[in-house]
Amino acid sequence: MDIKNKIVHYLKELVIFLVVMTIFANIISLYKSQELNSESLKLNNVYLLDNVKYEIDNSKPILVHIWATWCPTCKLEAGNIEMVSKYFNVLTIAVKSGSDDELKNYLNENHYSFNVINDNDGTLSSEFNIGAYPTTFIYDKNKKLVFSEVGYTSTFGLALRLWWASLK
Repeated sequence: MDIKNKIVHYLKELVIFLVVMTIFANIISLYKSQELNSESLKLNNVYLLDNVKYEIDNSKPILVHIWATWCPTCKLEAGNIEMVSKYFNVLTIAVKSGSDDELKNYLNENHYSFNVINDNDGTLSSEFNIGAYPTTFIYDKNKKLVFSEVGYTSTFGLALRLWWASLK
């Protein structure tokens, strides 16, 4: 087998591996998302890191992303959340990730500007029945849950789900 055929062979194996892993990850995500709280969004009297009360825009869908600074998958996905937050209504909840100042430093160091609630003791995330991080919920403009995802999701996947929720 010459070098070109070897490269093609290994590229095919890599593609097959990535497809199988993607399918596997989605099956795990579907399984884990069945245990999540699927009620309507009820976030009242919540405050962002800068101590500003967060008011939910009732005319648009919202993405609620629950994450932690110590979570490796959350770190990988944070850039996707940042990108989506530029175009859609996004609220994130940082779980057991330190003080407000530590979270602000983390966001500044990584150039993130999305809205963050500090759930320092995990009380807020427990209301969503979170078992793994990151977990993402997308609610339509009526604040009814239309999508939930456990684990990594691409920017395109998030944007597509938010666009779909806006049609409801």
